[in-house]
Amino acid sequence: MEGGNALSLLLPVALFIIMLGMGLTLKPSDFVSLRYRPLAIIAGVVLQLLFLPLLAWLVVTALALPVTLAAGLLIVSFAPGGATSNMISYLCRADTALSISLTAITSLIIPFTLPWLTWFTLEHLLGHGVMVELPLLSTIMKLVIVTLLPVAIGVFIHQRWPHTCARLQRPVKILSLVFMCVVVVMISWANRSVLPQLLPVLSPAIILLASSAMLLAVLIARYLLRLNTETALTLGIETGIQNAGTALMVTSAILQQPEMSLAVLLYGILMQIPAVLLVLWRNSPASLRAALVNAE
Repeated sequence: MEGGNALSLLLPVALFIIMLGMGLTLKPSDFVSLRYRPLAIIAGVVLQLLFLPLLAWLVVTALALPVTLAAGLLIVSFAPGGATSNMISYLCRADTALSISLTAITSLIIPFTLPWLTWFTLEHLLGHGVMVELPLLSTIMKLVIVTLLPVAIGVFIHQRWPHTCARLQRPVKILSLVFMCVVVVMISWANRSVLPQLLPVLSPAIILLASSAMLLAVLIARYLLRLNTETALTLGIETGIQNAGTALMVTSAILQQPEMSLAVLLYGILMQIPAVLLVLWRNSPASLRAALVNAE
């Protein structure tokens, strides 16, 4: 990939800043409160870490995607949550506190699960073809450094210096947005020759995966687990909205695989379509009236 060395440096920095921004919104009590909502928390973790990868496997298999593109979509399915899901939960009038709690707990887990699941996927899909080497131990350490460490720093700053934390949140958000925009532009430009050919192949798979993940997770939470509407919506959002930045670090900075990175990048963009539709529906006049009636 053109600019691969620059991306290898830029992506970890971008991800570190994004995770620091998330950590600045958290405090230790957010983690303590998890014990009061065991069913919602367990359901959210299972839906994100087990259900979505299985659904992604079904989609890439049913649509017979090329192995590198299939691997990219599977890798992004191993990277749940992120600040985007928290924002969408807020805009949807869902359970934002639960969204933040799930993001926090999965952020502690994926530095260890993502490398192993990625290794297993590459062994299965590419073991008989082009081998892609994933150094497991160094990958785990890199993910710990760029995800767990900045979150811990952010939580510490929030707890120790709350006023400083409040001042830092906005510039950190802006800086993280700028970094990720630069990453998106660099990957898109480096792959400008193949992007038009890959879009028709990837778009249906991504829309199908993101939409079905959100819908099925909501139905499971609402009608199987009997959770309330706001909680069910939150679990749907958390299941369908993925942390493309973390997945990009694996596919681009570590594996150096441009087609996998494009699959991740496009998922990060196209997953917004069902999310925007959900936001519009939840904020439609009819939905607002129903919410007011329920509140009464």
